[in-house]
Amino acid sequence: MSSVAAQERRRATAAPARTPASTGRPRLSRKHREWLAAGLFLAPDVLGLLVFVAIPMVLSIVLSFFQVSGFGSYEWIGLGNYRRMVNDPLFWDSMEITGLYVVFLVPVLFCVSLGLGLLVKQKLPGVGVYRTVLFLPYVISLVVVGVLWKFLLDEQTGVVNRAMRAAGFDGESWLGSPSLALGCVIAVMVWVMMGYYMIIFLAGLQEIPQEFYEAAKLDGAGPWTTFRTITWPLLRPTSFFVLLMATVAAITGGLDLIFVLTNGGPANGTSLAIFYIYQQAFGFGEYGYASAMGSFLVLIMVLVSAVIFKFTRGGRFDDGE
Repeated sequence: MSSVAAQERRRATAAPARTPASTGRPRLSRKHREWLAAGLFLAPDVLGLLVFVAIPMVLSIVLSFFQVSGFGSYEWIGLGNYRRMVNDPLFWDSMEITGLYVVFLVPVLFCVSLGLGLLVKQKLPGVGVYRTVLFLPYVISLVVVGVLWKFLLDEQTGVVNRAMRAAGFDGESWLGSPSLALGCVIAVMVWVMMGYYMIIFLAGLQEIPQEFYEAAKLDGAGPWTTFRTITWPLLRPTSFFVLLMATVAAITGGLDLIFVLTNGGPANGTSLAIFYIYQQAFGFGEYGYASAMGSFLVLIMVLVSAVIFKFTRGGRFDDGE
């Protein structure tokens, strides 16, 4: 017993074990590690936006104050390009055409995409095939789309006019008539984009809890009442995103399709602002003037986006109170 007691006393009085020596490097807290991980994940996108969007936009604004002669001399002219823009009737004609294009394209595209989203949400036989077929035009190059529809809408040999003549109707000059060409461009663009926004609406519709629809059905609500009181209010964030993205795409996109399908004609009837800017820059070498018009178009796009934010409250569910 005495030996056991002695061992216990020696163990109790023994020096505590030494802790491992510190490495000398400060350890990051959990919060700082999370911030570091977030920064590393965001870095590629931020770098891409900086290199391919922010820096070119700044350089374009700077270039708008110069008179550029081809690839050679740069002459500072201050606001000269902007004064020229104000007095350029062709530019304002292109802005008017762009306004008409946006006013007709965005609502039609919004309604068609929403309708298709509601349709493919139903449990139909082969619904996956329908979704794929409707989305397929979006993944096709706009150049290919332009060539395809130019062939279909050709006045003499186009499939559309052949079908109309076979049915006893007169053919139309779809792309040669100023009153029809812009409508054809809008129709083709709706055909291209509707599948993309259909998928976005479908994702928003699938986020709505099914219990709401079951409760409405028990209360005797019809399809229109269900859509008005459940689907449409809960679809506000998705609707806002689609409206904003479709508007921005309509203002700044469509160059490839216009170039191939109509080349801005007939009589500049489909010369959107983005197409007119392209002509001035790469057709006539007026890079400074094109930069001034491009900066103005970006300003218009920002103002329109701000108006959409204002009137839709950013797609929030609340009433902004």
